[in-house]
Amino acid sequence: MGVWRGLLVATCLLTCGCVPREGQSIGAVDPLNNIPAIQRAAAEKDEKAVPALVDQLNSDDPAVRFYAIEALRRITGQTFDYVYYDEMDERKPAMERWRHWLKQRKT
Repeated sequence: MGVWRGLLVATCLLTCGCVPREGQSIGAVDPLNNIPAIQRAAAEKDEKAVPALVDQLNSDDPAVRFYAIEALRRITGQTFDYVYYDEMDERKPAMERWRHWLKQRKT
């Protein structure tokens, strides 16, 4: 009976929205919080967001990768031939070009 009561309480908390939610930010676990933050960075041409956007090119979610490369293109004018729907091995060279570009900007 105790297990069922715990499951019932957990279900109620989740469906009622009583569990704290993660805010909108680039890199948020939930794409529903991540993508709007990426879109906002693109709209504002937020250059400070570029390193976080480059990190998102490695996301498991193709939608996150799509919005990240589009934001990077809008902010920097570059894509370095990154294709969001390619397999990981095919995306790696472009991701390395992005990382190299970031390093060059810091110096």
